[in-house]
Amino acid sequence: MEDYHVAKFTNFNGNELGLFAIFDGHKGDHVAAYLQKHLFSNILKDGEFLVDPRRAIAKAYENTDQKILADNRTDLESGGSTAVTAILINGKALWIANVGDSRAIVSSRGKAKQMSVDHDPDDDTERSMIESKGGFVTNRPGDVPRVNGLLAVSRVFGDKNLKAYLNSEPEIKDVTIDSHTDFLILASDGISKVMSNQEAVDVAKKLKDPKEAARQVVAEALKRNSKDDISCIVVRFR
Repeated sequence: MEDYHVAKFTNFNGNELGLFAIFDGHKGDHVAAYLQKHLFSNILKDGEFLVDPRRAIAKAYENTDQKILADNRTDLESGGSTAVTAILINGKALWIANVGDSRAIVSSRGKAKQMSVDHDPDDDTERSMIESKGGFVTNRPGDVPRVNGLLAVSRVFGDKNLKAYLNSEPEIKDVTIDSHTDFLILASDGISKVMSNQEAVDVAKKLKDPKEAARQVVAEALKRNSKDDISCIVVRFR
């Protein structure tokens, strides 16, 4: 199991924050475990987080990746991880960020909307970025597109041996929680490979208990023979 997650509420300068994340590691779990321990604390260390969440999140993603790359321990040197994070401020403002292919899906009036971006090496923008840095993308029959024939995502934390061709710049989106916003799903690619966003929402919306809803989404992915690590978090707003 190379997936790690965070799901907790905390008080921050008189504000209630919900902190939620999935970190899907590869080539070991060390980078994912590091992110679980440090990424949110690095975001909140920024004195301007509540003033400018977007800037604070982007800066913390970059700084955390730099710390991972500068660490000479072999367990951190070899591995990497995707990340999808969500910060709920006072139950009203939701800030979502991601690198890689773990997803954030918001259900509004029962309709799924993907709030993250899958960083696929075969996407035109991502491929151009990789090639501009001297890398290449392979498209072998029977396989997914890969950076230099190795990595199936174009943005990650870690992966020191490929970092010259990648970056860890997150996609960041904000959502205002209103009376139509049902819930948030965070899901690793073990779910999105076998279920559409709407299918995941349709499973989750049948259950009021968010933990049970997450369990049912995972169970459905397993029923569909997902071969990857599977993690899911559901956060209900109403």
